[in-house]
Amino acid sequence: MNREAVETKLAAARTRLILDKPFLGALVLRLPMAEADPKWCRTTATDARKFYYNAQYIDALSPEQVQFVLAHEALHCALSHFARRQHRLKHRWDVACDYAINPLLLADGLTPPPGILVEDSFEGMTAEEIYPCLDDNADEQDTLDDHLYDNEDPDEGSRRNEQRREGKEGGQSQERDEEDEGGGATPQAQPDEARGGASKQPPPLSAQEREQLAVQWQQRLAGAAQQAMQAGKLGGAMARLVDFLLQPQLPWRMLLARYMTAVARDDYSWTRPSTRRGGEAIFPTLRSAQVNVTVALDVSGSISEREMTEFLSEIDAIKGQMRARITLLACDARLAEGSPWTFEPWEDFQLPRSFQGGGGTDFRPVFQWAERQDVQPDLLVYFTDAKGAFPKAPPQYPVIWLVKGRGAVPWGQRIQLN
Repeated sequence: MNREAVETKLAAARTRLILDKPFLGALVLRLPMAEADPKWCRTTATDARKFYYNAQYIDALSPEQVQFVLAHEALHCALSHFARRQHRLKHRWDVACDYAINPLLLADGLTPPPGILVEDSFEGMTAEEIYPCLDDNADEQDTLDDHLYDNEDPDEGSRRNEQRREGKEGGQSQERDEEDEGGGATPQAQPDEARGGASKQPPPLSAQEREQLAVQWQQRLAGAAQQAMQAGKLGGAMARLVDFLLQPQLPWRMLLARYMTAVARDDYSWTRPSTRRGGEAIFPTLRSAQVNVTVALDVSGSISEREMTEFLSEIDAIKGQMRARITLLACDARLAEGSPWTFEPWEDFQLPRSFQGGGGTDFRPVFQWAERQDVQPDLLVYFTDAKGAFPKAPPQYPVIWLVKGRGAVPWGQRIQLN
């Protein structure tokens, strides 16, 4: 293996990305390349600071496949996967991140190396959305690369490393036999520290480094997107991803509570009290009126029952803080049989035992129903993925779209669920 030839292949692949796919190329440029010791780097790796590579692995790939692995590592960093794991298991989170990234690169026309993780049903989903969909088999799956920015769960890492060693042991012993027959093994080249190599695995990020790098990579993401748009080379999937990532990420529960309490008609009254009370002072009294909130559920099949239950429990918790009368509607292409369900302020707000759904998505029946009522709602909250037919014009009352996924809405207040 010629190390200089490997370095030339990497440099050529990076240059080709800059020319053909300036968004990905600009991100790849932000990751200095360093050869790594094969003892800890199976294929490629990143710690959000550098791109590490196993020279033998790169040597075996085609130039097009090298472009894929470079872009793969850069997207892990640009999407801040190193800062988003939170309470999740590390390896399962790493698998979810690979499932989120690989379809984007395939859709952008890049050629994958063997063994990447791809699942059609996960296309268009974020790592947070994919993670709960993974079963226990995910613990046995290998990611394309190694994610070095986080601490490994000790038991999980030891078990998986043992499995890898057992899997490679047979092939390695056969190679040693062949080398012995040929007159001795050729010493394996080690990374050269002076040339930017890494003989030791880099340590995981500290909390401060993670926070600083998250800000830096968001700025790099915005800059790369701007350059690509000016060149007219930012694909639709990548453009939607960038728009989603750069919008303010605020807690949806906080925003929902803020909007629901804003419509509550609790106010102080300064009217003169009855003279029978005695005295001349006028004291404020709290005057309350019932709030009418309509909640609509998209039951077209893209929203799971677990997600609906979580959403409704949040509405119920907020309702307990005010006098709110809730009217629940379920709709796919038309209102579900049994709609509406009404819950008074003193009643628990819960999901009906059953309703029909799973068809197409049309938001208009909900708003048409509201128009036929004698009293319009003070607020309408629609829980959906925002993929359907919208009314042409917004209603007179405020509307909140609580959106799962990246769908856009033509009007109203959009709150990101994920």
